[in-house]
Amino acid sequence: MALLDGDRFRLAVLLTTATGVLALVTGLVAVSVGDATPTSPVAGLLARGDRAAAGFGGAFVGFLLLGVAGTLRRRLRVGWWLAVVLLPVTAVLAVAQATLLSLPLAVVALAALVVVASARDAFGRTFAVNRSQRAALALVVGVLGYGTVGTYVLRRSFPGVDTPLDALYYTVVTVTTVGYGDITPAATPLARGFVLSLVVVGIGGLAFGARALIEPVVQARLRKALARMTDEELALLEDHVVVLGYGGLTGPILEELDGRVDFVVVTDDPDTATALGEEGYRTFVGSPTDDRTLDRVGVDRATAVAVGTGDDADDALAVLTARARSPDVRVVATAADRENVPKLRQAGADAVISPAAIGGRLVARSALGDPGIEDIARRLLDEGDEP
Repeated sequence: MALLDGDRFRLAVLLTTATGVLALVTGLVAVSVGDATPTSPVAGLLARGDRAAAGFGGAFVGFLLLGVAGTLRRRLRVGWWLAVVLLPVTAVLAVAQATLLSLPLAVVALAALVVVASARDAFGRTFAVNRSQRAALALVVGVLGYGTVGTYVLRRSFPGVDTPLDALYYTVVTVTTVGYGDITPAATPLARGFVLSLVVVGIGGLAFGARALIEPVVQARLRKALARMTDEELALLEDHVVVLGYGGLTGPILEELDGRVDFVVVTDDPDTATALGEEGYRTFVGSPTDDRTLDRVGVDRATAVAVGTGDDADDALAVLTARARSPDVRVVATAADRENVPKLRQAGADAVISPAAIGGRLVARSALGDPGIEDIARRLLDEGDEP
């Protein structure tokens, strides 16, 4: 029986996670116990050092796969590409380890590759990288490349550097200021000048790159944390107003409520919640039509509920839900289409405001010369004090 798209998605995430865990454990076991006794037919084809290196590499790739599984859960396309690249690498390293534990890992990795490849359409979300982050990535790669190439070219002045991997190792140890001291450059002007340039460029470049890469992530986390109320804060709400949804009229509603009464805005859009949180409004991310959401924001303790999702059908469902959870609360709804005003009242709204109908009548009466209409409009717009 063919797997549904949702089943393929879940199976792809599960197998990728399982492969990462198995690769990490198998690699660590291979490195720790050694391979003095051959445990598979492949063991005799590889040198002992090669099998140990494969074990370390397998553990490292397993760690990476666990991170990739997290991106797959978010349905990111970059996670799919990384999984397609790392899963076959895991299988090759598992075979190279040549142990009874690693060979089943190769089978699991290949099975995961097949499932992930078949579920490609389930991972369509893009990962946005801004210009400063791209520049930071290029800077980090450039610093590592400069140090690796320079160290390898000058390897005669760096005892202990024989391969490009040795040069990369020395570069990372130097620019991160770890400085084990196992590789010391010769006391020549050229070697010292190169190391001096590597320290200046490397430390500065990595510091700038780390800031550019990490700062947006931290800021996003802080914005989300500040935009959402905690369970403790929600429990303290009482005699407040619950604003369900965020539409074109919600901004003026919040401005009118601000400073006069406690209120919380319920929206199912995290970006909207973040933006409102930055303006100082308290928000809760959840569906305005969900019973559990309304229970968490304390609709049973609220003095009023204002419904304004911007869609009359959603407004009607939100009114029904609010009325069911708190029969005595006052419910006020907005109607985008004045024909839906009676329906919203039937759904349980105590009052229904149709801005289009009210605005149309004000404009018509003002055009007909009604002298009191402009005063009413000014008062509604808080312009009554103007001459």
